[in-house]
Amino acid sequence: MKSWHVGVAAEAFAAAQFARYTYDVSVQYGANQPEYDLIAVSGDKMLKISVKGSQDGSWGLTQSFKKGRTYHEAVQEWLSRHHKKTIFCLVQFKNVDDSQMPRMYLASPEEIAEVLCREAGGRGDTILYEHHEWGPTAKAFGTVDNIPETWLFTKERVEEMFEKHGK
Repeated sequence: MKSWHVGVAAEAFAAAQFARYTYDVSVQYGANQPEYDLIAVSGDKMLKISVKGSQDGSWGLTQSFKKGRTYHEAVQEWLSRHHKKTIFCLVQFKNVDDSQMPRMYLASPEEIAEVLCREAGGRGDTILYEHHEWGPTAKAFGTVDNIPETWLFTKERVEEMFEKHGK
């Protein structure tokens, strides 16, 4: 898929999964939407959701903040630009057959920042990896980075997100 198709498909799968769990969903369409792509509503609570799609096993999130900064500083700058009430839905198409649902995860900006800073043996990174084993030429050789299993897009995880981040 081209990157545009990945983005459109990721948003559609995310919206469908929230709707499947009986949440009301509103989708913003068009380029350069501010901060979020979807809104999910449950009763009086609302979640703003930024959807990030990928087909390579990772999500580049903080590269644009890296110039002149350490990895940790880039992550903190990225974090400062996200509203505390917006969550991320990470959608992964790598090794997913066309007849299957992509793997999806939900995380707050703070949770993502924590994992980004822990990556590469604590050095940090600009890329959030679903699963990455650092090779022999890397400074973090022998380190394995994974997205926490608790981030899986389940009904329980959505309820947790609404409890912690819903307005």
